[in-house]
Amino acid sequence: MNRSLFLPGRRAFLGTLALGAAAFTVKGAFAEELVRTPRQTEGPFYPNKLPLDTDNDLIIINDSITPAVGDITHLSGKVMDENGNLVKNALVEIWQVDSKGAYLHTDSANRKERDTNFQGFGRFLTGSSGEYYFRTVKPVAYPGRTPHIHFKIKKGSKELLTTQCYIKGDPGNEKDGILRAIKGEKERASIIVDFAKVKDSKIGELAAKFDIVLGLTPESK
Repeated sequence: MNRSLFLPGRRAFLGTLALGAAAFTVKGAFAEELVRTPRQTEGPFYPNKLPLDTDNDLIIINDSITPAVGDITHLSGKVMDENGNLVKNALVEIWQVDSKGAYLHTDSANRKERDTNFQGFGRFLTGSSGEYYFRTVKPVAYPGRTPHIHFKIKKGSKELLTTQCYIKGDPGNEKDGILRAIKGEKERASIIVDFAKVKDSKIGELAAKFDIVLGLTPESK
């Protein structure tokens, strides 16, 4: 992965981490099994002022030596269309609360307690493999919401998809109105992912794999 939006050097290794995530390309005979990723609300807390650092490592801001607090999570996946064709040059954006439940937004609840070492927002540009990768923290609950991570997929000037991903097994999922509003079981299951422990990690890191399936539009090809 050489298309991540961050400077080489201290964190260049992040673009090559796989951490056990399966490198799985779905094409041909398997295409009919793909479920299009459902659209979800953007919510009120897309950053109203983007941070100076918008790379794919949300744990460390610029050249700080103090990491964000939380369960470090390696979040990866592929962007593809519903026929399994990988989508390159797709800009993947994520944003989420920090370990204290605060967004990078002036109107976020608990903003005065926000972890200033957490970037809160990141971007990654997919290459020919359609893959993206972020290092972030496991999301926590926000008032009225189960833990989740927001995603927006863009290509050029076009916004292709806004959605969210959720933690498999979190008890809050059953009460979350936005998640439960997705009527199809397969569609709802497609955005609930396992945050699994990374084998042999001495600091309890997690890995989550969230593949994103776009509808067939000219902009996604």
